[in-house]
Amino acid sequence: MAEKEVVLKLEKVSKSFAKIETDEVTHALNNVDLTMKSGEFISLVGPSGCGKSTILRLIAGLINPTTGKVTMDGKEVLEPSPERGMVFQKPTLFPWLTVEDNIAFSLKMQGKLKGNEAKVERMLKVIGLEAFKDDYPGQLSGGMAQRVALVRSLINEPDVLLLDEPLGALDAFTRMNMQDEIIRMWQEKGQLAIMVTHDVDEAIYMGTRVIVLEANPGRVVADIKIDDSYPRDRASEKFVKYRNDILNKLHFAGKR
Repeated sequence: MAEKEVVLKLEKVSKSFAKIETDEVTHALNNVDLTMKSGEFISLVGPSGCGKSTILRLIAGLINPTTGKVTMDGKEVLEPSPERGMVFQKPTLFPWLTVEDNIAFSLKMQGKLKGNEAKVERMLKVIGLEAFKDDYPGQLSGGMAQRVALVRSLINEPDVLLLDEPLGALDAFTRMNMQDEIIRMWQEKGQLAIMVTHDVDEAIYMGTRVIVLEANPGRVVADIKIDDSYPRDRASEKFVKYRNDILNKLHFAGKR
């Protein structure tokens, strides 16, 4: 269970972007209502342009809704906060810092590193990179670098973990290993995790809920609870049924 129970809501959220060079307006999201809470792993799937990453950026406080509001425990989200940690598709590590210093960076910036050195060491053990703590990002494989990026967000113990296609750049074998790694870390903390992915199998394998979105404008067309225990069998009848259901909804959305 999570140390702190949180409830995150998107209430009638719409987001539009205006192009500077023209009068054209892009409606990224339209009237989205979602309620999510600690202990859930939410997978967001849908075609490009359906607003998946926009939802994450709204929750992170990097942008604000055009209409509607995002709230966390009843308080409106208007700016970034350590309570909401974000992991991007690319590791975005500081190339001039070692693995250990990258992990410790946010604690150092908050003036919390002193007394938390053991926490940094523990995170190195969690991702199995104790032997690489003095290496630099350029010396790491893609999977190793992504593990560092994950624990760099997790070390702040965020109440909400936001994952924007964190495994999209990895090879298939490393990606499956990292899926299990993220699930293990999430289960240990029990916080709310929200992940954007284009991979339907990944969404089902990792999520407790799969939110299916449609584009032009972005809106929710299905909210599917994944009633299956971990670790999941990708070849099971139940898994295949979920996959077919979601693919049908995506195909239907594309035609409509």
